[in-house]
Amino acid sequence: MLLDIQDLTKSFPGPEGPVPVLRGVTLALDRGESLALTGESGSGKSTLLHLVAGLDRADGGHILLDGEDVTGLDDRRRAALRRTKIGIVFQQFNLIPSLDVAANIAFQARLGGAVDKSRLDRLTVALGLEAHTRKYPEQLSGGQQQRVAIARTLAASPRLILADEPTGNLDEKTADEVMDQFLALVAETGAALLMVTHSPRLAGKLGRNIHLSQGRVA
Repeated sequence: MLLDIQDLTKSFPGPEGPVPVLRGVTLALDRGESLALTGESGSGKSTLLHLVAGLDRADGGHILLDGEDVTGLDDRRRAALRRTKIGIVFQQFNLIPSLDVAANIAFQARLGGAVDKSRLDRLTVALGLEAHTRKYPEQLSGGQQQRVAIARTLAASPRLILADEPTGNLDEKTADEVMDQFLALVAETGAALLMVTHSPRLAGKLGRNIHLSQGRVA
């Protein structure tokens, strides 16, 4: 099992004490699988994703990635996981404004010391970005920027891809196009995909769906 989440809990401070957000979430995801995480706003979807990515710490439970407990790692080792094994696609594209498209795509792979020129070229072509490699993010449409963000994530060859409302800033037609390209490329890599979405339509494109309600798997 690539990802094994066991009895995960997380609370945040509130005016009257801790506010539970995750209340014992358990789920598993194997290599090559895709899983959509759905639920109402405030159900804990993004919090769960951030904990898996090592961007925040859980209060209790375990997150095992390739058998290694992410919850027990220090900041340096969790950052190393994000450079090598975990790729993240956010709703906000998070491109670097001072870098052109080609440099943005290569950025994550360079951080992880895993630059593969032929892979960069394949992703650029597959996502229809070959005519835009010398442009800067501000010169691109929203759909093009998200394609760059997807290419950047996949270029680093992560084993686990986390996506938080990756097409939430796009219109429905563009969202469907980008999502179909994204899923096809993820399938080619054999990586596992855990995606947060509010959209039942987009969730239906993934292999499995799990619904969170009030911090629990419904």
